[in-house]
Amino acid sequence: MTRDQRPTAPPAAASPAYTADEIMTVTAARALTSAMACFVGIGLPSTAANLARRTHAPGLWMIYESGTLGAEPDTLPLSIGDGILAETADSVVSVPEIFNYWLQPGRIDVGFLGAAQIDRHGNINTTVIGAYDDPKVRLPGAGGAPEIAASCREVVVIVRQSRRTFVESVDFVTSVGHGRGPGDRDRLGLRGAGPTRVITDLGVLEPAPDSRELTLASVHPGVTLDDVRAATGWDLATAPDLTVTPEPRPAELAALRDLTRS
Repeated sequence: MTRDQRPTAPPAAASPAYTADEIMTVTAARALTSAMACFVGIGLPSTAANLARRTHAPGLWMIYESGTLGAEPDTLPLSIGDGILAETADSVVSVPEIFNYWLQPGRIDVGFLGAAQIDRHGNINTTVIGAYDDPKVRLPGAGGAPEIAASCREVVVIVRQSRRTFVESVDFVTSVGHGRGPGDRDRLGLRGAGPTRVITDLGVLEPAPDSRELTLASVHPGVTLDDVRAATGWDLATAPDLTVTPEPRPAELAALRDLTRS
């Protein structure tokens, strides 16, 4: 791992054919397969998961915190309580059953989460900005995210990248990523592998095997290393085999635009 590694191929010129949010969402969708059971968060994670189901992963089994198993919404749900989730689900169970039977025993392959803040070890804050007792901003809170981060076999985070979001140290640890480094998840008794990918509007970060520090694995077309480092609140390392993210295909963009218009 080196902090001066360059991509194996130069980034292509920025394309007017898609936006930064669109390549982020398409890249996140590609992380999912039909063989997976996915615990889906509202917002960008829900958009990416539903896009995956509409394109290359029709068998993706989506679970929402409200108790819907195998939901197949025709439009993006507005919240975990949106009726379209229950109407299209294979089954609707109680929230305690979702957590006690499905999540905590490790039956969910991937948790798809967002973040208000994330640090170099993938710890997530969705609780407060500033001091907990006297915050500058009080955020929506934890919901089921701590249990998702603890117990899913792996976690994928999708979030727009800026120094406000990618911070040296989160103001509050809502959901544990890799703690302070190697061994922390085992020490805390957390079942899952934690964040394996953080997908942003600039590139893709993955934890380094030795340090568990988020490391730049690919940059999106038209994005430079300086762009990513300027949007990161720590001295960002890069993977030895740093690459350029594949561009969205026309069919993926068409499906995404149809989904977000509906």
